[in-house]
Amino acid sequence: MARRDIAFDAEGVTLRGWFYADEQAGPRPAVIMAHGFSAVKEMYLDSFAEVFAAAGLNVLVYDNRCFGASDGEPRQEIDPWAQVRDYRHAISYASTLPEVDPARIGVWGSSYSGGHVLVAAAIDRRVKAVVSQVPLVSGHDNFRVLVRADFIAGFRQQFDADRLARFRGEPPAMVPVVDKDPLAPSALPTPDSWEWFSETGNTRAPAWRNEVTLRSVEMFTEYEPRTYLPYISPTPLLLLVAEGDHLVPSELAIAAFDGAHQPKELVILPGGHFDAYVKGFDAASSHARDWFTRHLAT
Repeated sequence: MARRDIAFDAEGVTLRGWFYADEQAGPRPAVIMAHGFSAVKEMYLDSFAEVFAAAGLNVLVYDNRCFGASDGEPRQEIDPWAQVRDYRHAISYASTLPEVDPARIGVWGSSYSGGHVLVAAAIDRRVKAVVSQVPLVSGHDNFRVLVRADFIAGFRQQFDADRLARFRGEPPAMVPVVDKDPLAPSALPTPDSWEWFSETGNTRAPAWRNEVTLRSVEMFTEYEPRTYLPYISPTPLLLLVAEGDHLVPSELAIAAFDGAHQPKELVILPGGHFDAYVKGFDAASSHARDWFTRHLAT
């Protein structure tokens, strides 16, 4: 499998990434992949793509708009609905590639994009298989897990003040993605978030920036992927949940899984949220690989 750089139009915004394919093999199934909250493709998406490619799958990996190599303004802004639409743009682009069989396209997402692929699979019937890894399923409930109850009113005041400032024409307020102090203002206030983003950003993705717009956090609180779970069927759904996940708690995803219909499968991985990328990578990637080959290979 060879990897080449790609770029495609997403209704006026250019998204950039990689495409893994065997150019001599003829049309094959393809998997579309993008990363989670603020992360860029160099943060282990290449590792997953290589596993899928070794199994005979084409893989299209791209950076979310406003992040990494992709265009989009304002920079560091995470609009979940724009990112869902970008999965659909990526499917359209992949369908035009001679190496891809457009009738056999799957989507993979992790963490925030794990929620996106649930929505995309429910509303876009071009998706023939979906793998959602350690997903966000409810922004409302997840926000209340991550933020102390007595801090929520302060966040709301910040959201409102930012809206007024933007109305006056001022640039959007920014907030760190992670902070060493879990009580300091940040989008992902857990110690393992600080450890993973800091280490991975330094070692694998120097272009990653430790900031997002405050509006990104507000949009996070409004986002409810779990409401789409009943509509995914008959598209095959694999949900990978981390047993010790404190960032997107496993109990929220497991409870939401009951709302999905067959065909579906739930796998509970050992470890925490970020273990799926590192020490739990083999288990996470092999389950996803097997799901895609089972449901896209024929």
